[in-house]
Amino acid sequence: MEHNEMIDKITKEVMARLNEKMKEQDNKSELSKNAKQMTALELAGYIDHTLLKPEAVKSQFEKLCDEARTYKFKSVCVNSSWVPFVAKKLRGSGILICSVIGFPLGEMDSRSKAFEARTAISNGANEIDMVINVGALKSRELKLVEEDIRTIKRACRSNTVLKVIIETGLLTEEEKILACEISKKADANFVKTCTGFSGHGATVQDVALMRRIVGTKMGVKASGGIKNYEQAIALINAGANRLGCGASVAIVTGATSQEKY
Repeated sequence: MEHNEMIDKITKEVMARLNEKMKEQDNKSELSKNAKQMTALELAGYIDHTLLKPEAVKSQFEKLCDEARTYKFKSVCVNSSWVPFVAKKLRGSGILICSVIGFPLGEMDSRSKAFEARTAISNGANEIDMVINVGALKSRELKLVEEDIRTIKRACRSNTVLKVIIETGLLTEEEKILACEISKKADANFVKTCTGFSGHGATVQDVALMRRIVGTKMGVKASGGIKNYEQAIALINAGANRLGCGASVAIVTGATSQEKY
C-alpha cells in the first residue's frame, strides 16, 4: 500500500508539471514542421526492421535479413523462435538481433518470460523487447509490474538492451506515466509504445510524454503503425531514438535526401 501511495504521489507531481508543456505539442503536424530532415542512411540507423506476423514464413525472414543488410538498419526484430535463423543470416553484418518476449499479451508468468529471454539471448539476441503485464498495471499491482520487469532484466546479460513495451493504446495518461516510472526504476534501457497487435499505434503525443518521464538516460522506442518518412521523422522529433517498423524500406526510401548504399 505504501508503494502504491508513493507512486500515486509521483504521478500527480509529474502530471502537474506536464499539463502546460503538453498543450504546446498536441498534434503531429506542429512537431513535423520543426523536424530536421534525415538522409535514408541516417534514418535507417534508428530502425528495428520488424517481422512479427504469426503467419510469416522462412522466405520472408530471408528477405528481412537481406533488406537489413542492404539498407543498414539498426536491427531486425523477430519472435524468439526465429532468432537462431536471423542471427545466422546476419552474422558478421554488425546488425543487431532483437527478440520480442511475452509477445503480444505480456500476461504470462514472469519465469516463463525470463526463460524465453535467456533462450533468445543464448541463440544470438542482443536486445529484448518485453511486453509489460498490462492487467497488473491497470489493477494497480505495481510491485508485480516492477518485479516482472526486474525478472527479465536479471535474465539479460550485462550488454543486453532491455526495452519495455507498455502498450500505450490500452493505458490512461496516468497509467502511461506509471509504466514509464516503473520501467525506469526497474533499470530497463528503453520504454516502447506498442506491440501493434492491440489496434493502436505510436503517436507523437505518447512519445513526447514518455521522453519527458524517462529523461535523457533512457531510450524511447516508437512502434506500431509507422508507415512513412514524415511520420518517422515526427516521432524522432518528439523524442524517439528507435523506431520499430515493418514498412522500413518504404520509410527510408521516402527520405528527401537519400544517400547511395
